[in-house]
Amino acid sequence: MSTPSTDFHRLWLTETIRLREEFAGPLEDAEANRRARAAGGDLTRRIQTRALWLAERDGLLAALRHWRQGGGLALAALLAFALAGGAGMALAALGTDQKGPVNVFWALGSLLGLHLLTLCGWLLGLLFAGDSGGVLGRLWLWLSEKFARDARAAQLAPALLLLLQRRHLGRWGLGLLVHGFWLLVLGSALVTLLALLSTRSYGFYWETTLLDGDTFVALTQGLGALPALLGFSLPDPATIRASADQALSAEAARQAWAGWLLGVLLVYGLLPRLLLALLCLGRWLSGRARLALDLSLPGYRLLAERLQPSSERIGVCDAAPEVMPAIPASALGNPVEGAPAQLVAIELDESRPWPPVLPGAVGDAGILDSREQRRRLLDRFAERPPARLAVAVDPLRSPDRGTLALLGELSRSAGQTRVWLLPPPPGEEPNAERLDDWRIALNQLGLPHGSDSPLAWLETGHD
Repeated sequence: MSTPSTDFHRLWLTETIRLREEFAGPLEDAEANRRARAAGGDLTRRIQTRALWLAERDGLLAALRHWRQGGGLALAALLAFALAGGAGMALAALGTDQKGPVNVFWALGSLLGLHLLTLCGWLLGLLFAGDSGGVLGRLWLWLSEKFARDARAAQLAPALLLLLQRRHLGRWGLGLLVHGFWLLVLGSALVTLLALLSTRSYGFYWETTLLDGDTFVALTQGLGALPALLGFSLPDPATIRASADQALSAEAARQAWAGWLLGVLLVYGLLPRLLLALLCLGRWLSGRARLALDLSLPGYRLLAERLQPSSERIGVCDAAPEVMPAIPASALGNPVEGAPAQLVAIELDESRPWPPVLPGAVGDAGILDSREQRRRLLDRFAERPPARLAVAVDPLRSPDRGTLALLGELSRSAGQTRVWLLPPPPGEEPNAERLDDWRIALNQLGLPHGSDSPLAWLETGHD
């Protein structure tokens, strides 16, 4: 069985199975439970083993791969939009007219306005909206589902959100996406702005009707104080006052305003997003490492008895007797301990003699007539699977769905499996139509079959 690449993906699939059973009812899980018990481990490990087997059987493992591919495509689309959006913001800030002067505060608003609004929205959402990832996070989830193009993938997104609610991982994971997006937007804007300022000549000015010049001087120097500590230029008060209503032609003034604009974008745009992205990444990694199944949920509590029976959890209560009671041979056929090959029959008439004379290295697993016999044999094969298994069936019976399902379970419990279509008893004619039905059904299952005795193959591994 192919397995998910990380513990997180295994938890995700397990939560998906739980959610599916909660809304649609229990799944047919006899073989999954048997394999989980045979795999051993604590209850969490057994629940995951069961869920992974069911996920592969029902196509959820493939749906997860499709969803992850869709998530990658959605992320690539958002990144491409971020690069284009950042370049567009820089072009809009400096204006389409290369010769016209630039209103420095309009340019600053174009570069940082939406960023500051969304940053405040994220902080408010972090405080009051719990694990909400905002519009961008919901957009990514929606695009991931659309790009997956798999109807079964629709069950994965709700399970992912429920899983991320534990340890509040949703806010940090989607926060990392949001801040990474804006980091790319502002980085693209900074690079584009730097390229434009390096290759074109821009003049900068400011203007106002209500405010006086001292307000703009204080505002400009206040915003430029932190960038100045990093080496960016800061216009002096005389330059700021002289830039009112018209752009200065002096090269020093243009360079001072350009350096101030770049520094403010870096300090109040990129650096906060970078720090918040690193914070979200750290909280995401630490929370993900401690993520585990919530065994108190009703769905998992119901699985506890089936996957880890009370006797196994409690342990040995009484001392072992000096002589263990023997199990009658009729209960398990005549199995050979450690035999690499086994022969088993399904629902044979009493008139048919069974078993045939077997070689010494071949064990007789008996005749399976009841559900309890099937369960015991499958449990035994789960603990010690035979290398070769031959299953005898009576082709006079119809290949019903239950028998074919049992053949599938038996074949998955052994290294190699063959189906022996027994010849009719003496005096009876073979039913050609019924025999064709068996062959068609077994071909669909992909099981080798034939009417010749498989005893030589069971003993030696070849015909």
